[in-house]
Amino acid sequence: MNARTLERYAVMGFPVTQSLSPFIHARFAAQTGQSLTYTRIAVPVTDFQREVRAFFAGGGRGLNITVPHKQSAYVLADHLTERARLAGAVNTLKQESQGLLGDNTDGVGLLTDLTANLGYNIAGRRVLLLGAGGAARGVLGPLLHAGPARLTIANRHAERALAMAEHFAPLGPVEGKALADIDTAVPFDLIINATSASLQDEVPPVPREAVVADTLCYDLAYGRSETAFTRWARHAGAKHTAMGLGMLVEQAAEAFTLWRGVRPDTKPVLRALTAGEGWD
Repeated sequence: MNARTLERYAVMGFPVTQSLSPFIHARFAAQTGQSLTYTRIAVPVTDFQREVRAFFAGGGRGLNITVPHKQSAYVLADHLTERARLAGAVNTLKQESQGLLGDNTDGVGLLTDLTANLGYNIAGRRVLLLGAGGAARGVLGPLLHAGPARLTIANRHAERALAMAEHFAPLGPVEGKALADIDTAVPFDLIINATSASLQDEVPPVPREAVVADTLCYDLAYGRSETAFTRWARHAGAKHTAMGLGMLVEQAAEAFTLWRGVRPDTKPVLRALTAGEGWD
């Protein structure tokens, strides 16, 4: 089978130049004996719908969707998984006979990284989720299903956090607050940064009192070294920090399984990325 007949997959975003997804899916394909090609496609917001339709009309089988297109993909999908419907955003599209299926694998990717890779049990823990945008919305459902004692959504503007908490309240104990109103009388067990601050090398205004030595501080952003948030957390006294590289690999594995019907082993791919492979 030559490159012209390989089934086509891609990641769409803007920008998308630095995406690690082609490396990850190439490793998954080699590991599982799947024949496919996977590329990056940079698509401005104004061209998204046209480019998606052209990709699938040309024989494409599946897309990963990244910033800033996840809400647009939600609208474009012909039908949705329950987790995509709950999140209000789509990061995975699959061509099916009934049309485009939209899924959201972000939340399960985060949960798998926390529980399987890091060995962290969320049940009964006090969780602080920073941010009330699309990234936070995508992970809230699986986090609440994991059974925390309390999950606090904190955002610069309380209104968005309150609205998100109300939407997800049927799933578990969740509340919304302004960042300035975070209650630090009892420190948090787990703090997840779902803001985009680390992308600008900044940190959301979190009270240092929210962190103690045993707090796990997890940044959905990732890089070759520390993010601004994990660096801040370490300086605040947290002994345990993690970036979202594991989440990236795990959500990709979930998408790959949806597309190909076979689940890859994520551990060797995560080890390769951690060792510096795939970044250039």
